[in-house]
Parts: sequence; C-alpha cells; structure tokens
Amino acid sequence: MSVKERVISGGIAGYRWLEHRLGLIQPLTQAAEHPTPSNSASWWYVFGSAATVLLILQVVTGILLALVYSPSANEAWASLQVLNHNIPLGWYLRAIHGWGSDFMVAIVLIHMMQVFLFGAFKFPRELTWIIGVGLLVLTLGMAFTGQVMRFDQDAYWGLGIGASIASRVPLVGAPLVHLILGGPILGAPTLSRFFALHVFVIPGILIGAVGLHVWLVLFHGVSDWPMPGRLVRKSTYELQYHELTEKTGLPFVPDAAWKDAMFAAAVILAVLACAFFFGPFGPTGQPDPTIIQTAPKPDFAFLWIYAVLAFLPPEIETPVMLVVPVLAIAAMLLLPLFAGEGERHWARRPVAVLMLTVIAVSLGIFTHLGTYTPWSPIMSAWTSDPVPPKYLRGRGPLEHQGALVLQDKQCRDCHSLDGAGGLRGPALDDIASRMTEDQIVRQVLQGGGNMPAYGNALNPSETKALVSFLTTLRGDNLAPAVDASRTLTRNP
Repeated sequence: MSVKERVISGGIAGYRWLEHRLGLIQPLTQAAEHPTPSNSASWWYVFGSAATVLLILQVVTGILLALVYSPSANEAWASLQVLNHNIPLGWYLRAIHGWGSDFMVAIVLIHMMQVFLFGAFKFPRELTWIIGVGLLVLTLGMAFTGQVMRFDQDAYWGLGIGASIASRVPLVGAPLVHLILGGPILGAPTLSRFFALHVFVIPGILIGAVGLHVWLVLFHGVSDWPMPGRLVRKSTYELQYHELTEKTGLPFVPDAAWKDAMFAAAVILAVLACAFFFGPFGPTGQPDPTIIQTAPKPDFAFLWIYAVLAFLPPEIETPVMLVVPVLAIAAMLLLPLFAGEGERHWARRPVAVLMLTVIAVSLGIFTHLGTYTPWSPIMSAWTSDPVPPKYLRGRGPLEHQGALVLQDKQCRDCHSLDGAGGLRGPALDDIASRMTEDQIVRQVLQGGGNMPAYGNALNPSETKALVSFLTTLRGDNLAPAVDASRTLTRNP
C-alpha cells in the first residue's frame, strides 16, 4: 500500500472512530445538504446567515476584550484607555466589536423585515418567527448593555435616563430601578450587573435561541419564494412544499450557501473597514455626577428612540414609553397566530407593504434626526460663533457688555443668532418683539420650559447688561413686545 493510500485509509478510520463516538458528523452533513427550493437560493435569503456570522464575531471579540476589561466602576474607563492606547491593536479590537454590534442590529432588522414582506412567518413557521422576535429583543439588549460597558460620561447619564424611564412603571418602578442599578443610585454594583448581563446572561440566551431558530429552519425547510395566488393552507402547504423540494430542491451546501458566504464575507469586510477608518466608540470623559453639562446620546440602534422621545409632548411621554413598546412586541409575537394562513406575495398584501414602508421610513428619519439632535445644545457654539457685528452697531457700552455676557455664559449653545448657534431654544434675533423686558428678566433668572434658571449664575450687573442687549433685538425693526395686561389696566 502506498503512502497516499495509507493516509486516506487512516483518515477514513479516524472519521469512523470519531463518528461512532460522537454521532455528530453525519447529522451536520445532512443539515448542510438539506434540500432548499431553487427559487429560495436568492440574495434575498442571505440575511439570517449574515446575522449568525456577526454573532460569532461578537462572541470572539467579546471574549478577547473581556481578558483586559475590568468591570469595576473605578477601573472600567481606565481599562478601555489601556485597550485604546497601550495594547497593540486594542483600539481596533474595540472598534470591530462596536461596529459589529451596529451591523448586527441592522442585519437582524432587515432580516425581520424581509421575512415579514415575504410572509415567511405563516404556517408552519409561526414559532420560527416568534423566536426571531425574541432574538431581535436580545440583540437590542446586547447593544444597550454594551454601551453601558464603556461607563463614560455619556453612558453614565444615559443609564441614568434609562433608570428614570424604568422608575415610571406603575407599582414596580422603584423595585425595578433597584434591580437594574443594584441600589437606588448608580454605583459599583451597577456596572457589575450590566457586565453579567452583557457577557453571560444575554449571550447565553441568545446563543441558545439562535440554535433553536436554526433547528426550526432545518426542520421546516427554508421558506419558498412567495408566488401571487399561491395561498398558505394548513391542510395542503406542507405537502406542496415537499413536492416543490422534490422537484426543484438544491442542497444548501454548496448550491445555495455560496451566496450566504459571499454576503457574510462582504458584511465582515464592511465591519473591518468601518472599524479601521472610524475607530472605536468612546470612551468620552470619565463618569462624573457633578458634571451635568452633557447631552448623552445613545448608540446607533437607539437613536430613533432618542429622537422620538425628544419630540414627544411631556404630557404623553410616559404613556408612550411604557405602552407602545409593549404593544409593538405583543403585535409581532401574535402576528403569525392571527395571520398564519393566506396570501404571502407582497403584491397581494398592500396593507403589509404600506405598514413596512411607514415603519422603515420612520426609523430612518428619526435615526437621522438623532444623529445631529437639533433640540440639544451645541456645546461649541459660544466659542466658534462670535456675535455678528450688525447686532453691535449703534449699541451703547451697556449693550456691548450684554453681548459679551451672552457669549461668555454660553447662551448660544441653545439659542441661535443670525442663524448660528443651538436650536434647543428660540432664536434671539427678534426676542424683544416677542417678550417684554420684564418677561426677559423673569425667563433669564427663573428659567422655564427647557431653559434652566440663571439667577445664581449671573450677578445683577450682568443680568442688567444681558437684558439691555436682548431688548435691542427686534429683527427687522419690529415693534417691541407689549404687556397686554398692563395696557388693559391703564385703559379700562
């Protein structure tokens, strides 16, 4: 027997020995070669595999990060600095993990939308869809807890906002906050709890759910391409699907898997490229509860929620935050139970297409709004945009001093002047035509609405100078504001 034949014979014997004791190779081979309808070997069916590959990437990079990261409130921020600056390619590892999280959320969302659009949640794949909804929630949970792991200024205050939202839950609000934070305030137990959630609890459930999800896909088969007029009926669908796979079925590996592999590789390359060119997320400044001049912004996956909450009127904020997410998740879970049969093709389901379009466009718009937050202060406005000269011409020394106060006290972080500055508060160009001098004084000293009180931040001379300058701002020579109540008093 030649050397080549001996090697082959030894390999076969090793395979038989391993298979006889494990019994896994043959089932895995059968799973890889499971028949797939030829019309399902499409680029539209690649998102599930890509999400699974991204999960593997997150697990591997997360394990490597955990070797250095210190889940301590006093050391977490410093350990990330070590990763960023002291460990070769530590910053790149953090960047891959961060961008991988964003890509995973996006791919899972797209996959859910594709399944909904193709009606693949219908019989007999109801449970596959329900577990998929759970996977989406778990993926968002991983993204949220991962942001907390940075434990920087943004994460600290963002977690505080999340805790305040949880405190609004009727009856169980206070115990829920204690459960989340490990006490009544953000402290050492808080980060330990979120570390356990991010590293052990959520990933463990996620991996188990993904395994069950994949098993259900193998058990029921990949959903066939929806055809107009081909209705799903519990009495006939499985027989029709079996006949379809008998006639046109292709083995998943290699005939269908190559598209999944190419798309997954493209997604991984995109993650690596974004990580290289844009770097890791944070950390920003060290968490400091004494510094309140911050505008904490969530990561990509939650920007749309950030924007929606900013636009909500205060009186409906709490009901929307507590009721809408519960109803949305419940509707997704119950969808296949109430719409498990019937038409699957999108051309025959205009309501579903319209609903999906509205949701996708809304998510896109609110996510875009969340990236530049027009309602939040622009913290560099006061240093980059001096008071335009046209607002200083013809003004006296007191008004000039007021313009300096406006600049030094960073009023333009929230208020614009001549189109430059923040948008959180109203523009100041014509403030004197809308508010009287007394009203301006009261607003400056006492605050109101979104504006903080500056009574303790301004001395009397600064207040007088600032108000004197503001009372000269009347746009294009508009009439000054008048107190209607005083007019009525003087002219009964």
